[in-house]
Formats: sequence, structure tokens, C-alpha cells
Amino acid sequence: MTDRTAAVTRETAETEISVTLDVDGDGESTVDTGVGFFDHMLESFATHGLFDLTVDCDGDLEIDAHHTVEDVAITLGEAFAAALGDKRGIVRFADRRVPLDEAVASVVVDVSGRPYFDSEGTFSQERVGEIDSDLGTHFCRSLATNAGLTLHVEVSGENAHHEVEALFKGLARALDDATRIDERRGDIASTKGEL
Repeated sequence: MTDRTAAVTRETAETEISVTLDVDGDGESTVDTGVGFFDHMLESFATHGLFDLTVDCDGDLEIDAHHTVEDVAITLGEAFAAALGDKRGIVRFADRRVPLDEAVASVVVDVSGRPYFDSEGTFSQERVGEIDSDLGTHFCRSLATNAGLTLHVEVSGENAHHEVEALFKGLARALDDATRIDERRGDIASTKGEL
């Protein structure tokens, strides 16, 4: 198996970000975005997806967390796209439901090269810590767009912290499943011959 790693940087007037990703890691992470709850979500994402991940972000938090969350998702999406290369041998599709107490998140992914995002459900509270709850789905949309994923998510529950966390864990598990190498497949999982 080839080395499925990537290092991506992004610098704008709003954020300065560096991300390293090992798709076939052990779930180790070092994350510093300046937003405590978002750091917790990214650490959980790495742990449950078994991705080795470093994220360092200096963002315009004096405004709010939006640019930080969005730009980290863009950079992480680009890292996934780079690490997976031509996607030869991957499983490609995955479907996961992950509960967290009363909350549950469903995530369906196709590592198709065709960005598409759909979300159902709403978060029970408008904010979790220092971020707006709906940044959870915005993160997913930005990641899908930049990684080339078809991604459908759904959340329900009574506590937004649990709902967002279940979403990140479900996303991690689905991406881990979909990006695994199927030893029976030597080619690309598409009748087109490419993804």
C-alpha cells in the first residue's frame, strides 16, 4: 500500500492554517485552533477515524469562529483529496449511525470526486461553547466540497453538544470505512475507471 499522507497549508486574510494527515494512522492528534469545542471535535474525529492529524490554525477569532471552522474544513478536505490520490483500491462507499446518549447522527459518504452535501435535522441549541451549532454541518459541507465527497448527514437529539459530537464521530467512522483498501480490488471502484 502506498503512503496515504498529505500536508496542506492555507493562508488568507482571515486564517493561517497548516494540516498534516495520515489516513492510515493510529488516531493520534495535535490540534490547536483557538476554539476549545472545535479542537475537541477534531480530536474526536482523529480518534474515531484512526487518522493521524495535526491542525494548527491562527484565525480571526476576534470576529467569531466561522472562518476558523470553515477554513480548517477546506484545508482538511484538500488534505484528504491529496492523501487519497487516484483512490485506487478504496471501498468508496460507507454508511454509519453513531449515537451519543440521546443524540444520533447518520452519515452516508461516497468518495466519488463529485462534491455534494445534504443535511437533515436541526441542532437543539444555537450554540455549543464558543461556536454556533450549525458550524457542525457547515464544516461537513466545506470538507465534502474540498475532498470531493458526496455526503449526506442527519442529526437528532436534545443536546447540541451531543448532536455535533455524534456528527463528527459518524463522519470519522464513515470516512475510515470508505477510504479503507479492499484487498480484492486492484483498480478503482468505478465503471468509469476513475473517481
